[in-house]
Amino acid sequence: MTEHVNADYFIVLLGIFLILGVITTKLSLRFGIPALVLFMLIGMLIGSDGLGFIHFDDVHLAELTGIIALIIILFDGGLQTRWSTVKKVTAPSLTLATIGVLLTTAIIAIGAKLIFGIDWLEAFLMGAIVGSTDAAAVFSVMTGQNIKDKLSSTLEAESGTNDPMAVFLTISIIQLITSDNTNILMLIGSFFWQMGLGLGIGLLFGFIASKSINQINLDSSGLYPVLVLSFATLTYSLTSLINASGFLAVYVAALVIGNQELTYRHSIIRFNEGLAWMMQIVMFIILGLLASPPQIMSWDIIWKGILLSFILMFIARPIAVFLSISFFKFTINDKIFISWAGLRGAVPIVLATFPMIAGVENSQLMFNIVFFVVLTSALIQGSSISFLAEKLHLTGEVKASSPHMLKLVSIGKANAEMIEFEVGNDNHIIGKPLDQISFPEQALINAIIRNNKLVPSHGDTVIHKGDILYILADKKVTTTLLSILNERKEYEEFVSATSE
Repeated sequence: MTEHVNADYFIVLLGIFLILGVITTKLSLRFGIPALVLFMLIGMLIGSDGLGFIHFDDVHLAELTGIIALIIILFDGGLQTRWSTVKKVTAPSLTLATIGVLLTTAIIAIGAKLIFGIDWLEAFLMGAIVGSTDAAAVFSVMTGQNIKDKLSSTLEAESGTNDPMAVFLTISIIQLITSDNTNILMLIGSFFWQMGLGLGIGLLFGFIASKSINQINLDSSGLYPVLVLSFATLTYSLTSLINASGFLAVYVAALVIGNQELTYRHSIIRFNEGLAWMMQIVMFIILGLLASPPQIMSWDIIWKGILLSFILMFIARPIAVFLSISFFKFTINDKIFISWAGLRGAVPIVLATFPMIAGVENSQLMFNIVFFVVLTSALIQGSSISFLAEKLHLTGEVKASSPHMLKLVSIGKANAEMIEFEVGNDNHIIGKPLDQISFPEQALINAIIRNNKLVPSHGDTVIHKGDILYILADKKVTTTLLSILNERKEYEEFVSATSE
């Protein structure tokens, strides 16, 4: 009976968490405060050291929840990232994700040594934990912003690929602290092993998943998002089992899948987007539950945390950015913005649980300081990104939504899809009548929406900028159809670039 009551209590709390998370997200958008800050504050408020509704101190469960959430968040970010924009910033993004993380780690380590008086290995461990930007924080803050594509793509690609470097550094330094037999050369070899295999397995599983999704004929459209999610978890787990970078593999696999024309693409994207939001809510609330407000908000943690946050935001991150991308074509304003938009979030907090599990001395101090640094970074930097972008004149045009597919509802199975395509500002079909566009025979335009009004679709109907076309097409010709509409082959370009 007690177990039944506990289960009901847990389910009630989960429902309340999700409702509060959704409401919090709405409030965060209205007041310009990053949602992750409010999620963590909810966790701290209802935890054992807050109102006392929930007693939670399971570090292992928090770590597991964080890893699962990051898999889904990274996968969702990769699915919605277009290779046509990322390929232009691949080099600077990877430089920030590697050299930038190393520089940030080193500078933070010096600051931690001076502020806390800990030994050098512990100082470098703290630097490694907060050295990387956070995908969950960056993706959530950048979504819907009209920041110039080059900058938003750089930040998103960096945050999606720098987690492996932070994880590698954190685990390696913990090994150096806890083991007397750790060899530096072995750690360097391990780095190339993790990154190389992570990239290779991500590409392989991305191609396999793309082919499987389009070739298999499932009885329900709702199974396609589940199939895609299974590939995400399988990619991470198999990669991690051979001690390679599972996070890198997941992001690369998602990037491959997201740039393929998929069956039921719209359903897949929307499912993963909703799941990613749910995991963000659960993850940040649990991390908030794990924190102890009396400890984190003690005067000793506050003033030392503010000093370390200052070093991170105004010294370490800017130096790392300016040195890392000094040879790339970025203006001073671009570099200032990239420096400021390097948000910290769930990854540092999850990594801060690693020393606690390993029994590293001063691990509780590290967790409290990292939690405080994440709060200040998300609150101060996250809430001022739009303002800074406008002041630096780095805002662009409002981004148009990408084309997506809707399942054709009919009696029985129809091997067809209804494609919704929005005509972009520079699309080649603008100004052309329908009878002069070489659509496949198995594709038929059913409707055109212009300025929220229905326009008849005849052969002499001319396409205007911003038109939304609804096209009924056989699944076999959807890739060809979208290639004709876009006059681009993003997926083929991605395959070609990664195979060189």
